[in-house]
Amino acid sequence: MIPFEHGFLLVDKPSGPTSHDIVQTARRALRERRIGHTGTLDPAATGLLLLCIGRATRLQQFMLGWEKTYEGEIALGFATTTYDTEGTMVGELLPVPPITEEMLASLVARFSGTIEQLPPSYSAKKLAGRKLYELARAGEVVPREPKTVTIHKLQLLPRLPDRLWFSVTCSSGTYVRSLAHDIGEILGCGGHLASLRRISIGPWLAAQAVSAELLANQPDEIPATAWLSLRDARLPFGEVHLNPTALSHFAHGQEVLVREVDGTFTPGSHVAVRDREGELVGIGTAVTHLPRARTLSVAPRMVVSEVEKA
Repeated sequence: MIPFEHGFLLVDKPSGPTSHDIVQTARRALRERRIGHTGTLDPAATGLLLLCIGRATRLQQFMLGWEKTYEGEIALGFATTTYDTEGTMVGELLPVPPITEEMLASLVARFSGTIEQLPPSYSAKKLAGRKLYELARAGEVVPREPKTVTIHKLQLLPRLPDRLWFSVTCSSGTYVRSLAHDIGEILGCGGHLASLRRISIGPWLAAQAVSAELLANQPDEIPATAWLSLRDARLPFGEVHLNPTALSHFAHGQEVLVREVDGTFTPGSHVAVRDREGELVGIGTAVTHLPRARTLSVAPRMVVSEVEKA
């Protein structure tokens, strides 16, 4: 059996349970309380959840920076209160215009790049400690602030006269339900999310993941492809490797100077810090980068692994 101590577990969530339900399943199966996830999937959605185990839970906030890819279908003809199939129909059933290649190209252009997006009224986003869906269900006015998100890649294909298949790679925090709703509005017929599957988070694929059923019933059979140790973990920013002396200084809160650095580091940006063997030791902040001299000053921000004395 894989020693599930500190690392990341890829889980393929089925339709029905919440993301928190999957976390609870993992806690029971692995006998570990320190487990979190890096991005909620709605109950009806399926696909990849990246669970943080043990000390890796400290990296949860940083893993949220990875882009995510989804596939699914948009049902056209009416909008719903929740922007998906869980809500009730808003207004009347409207005729769906013939979908042409020109219309699809226009939609892709409209929703590509950096855009402003309103979250659904029924969402887990919090306002003054309360989730928006709690306000909506109580009949209260739900104030919504536009959110800046990035759509890296969008594909749209007609499936049926009233259905669009889509694939979207987007920044963390993007509401795919809002994307479906907004596409329906622009087409003038309304629309909502009919199905959704997350197929990747950063470099990891749903095809590598363990099924929630196998996790619950046969944790000893979890495939090796579903487990990522701290050595295997990749973060959505640059990294450096330190010698034992520099690692000791870093672990004790001291800024370190790294030589022979490749890549570009922006002052204030995150830096993954590893030892010579590749083990992830912590997260630092880039202080000063001199590209010509290939040197980088890194200030410690977080230590996640024990460091041996030099």
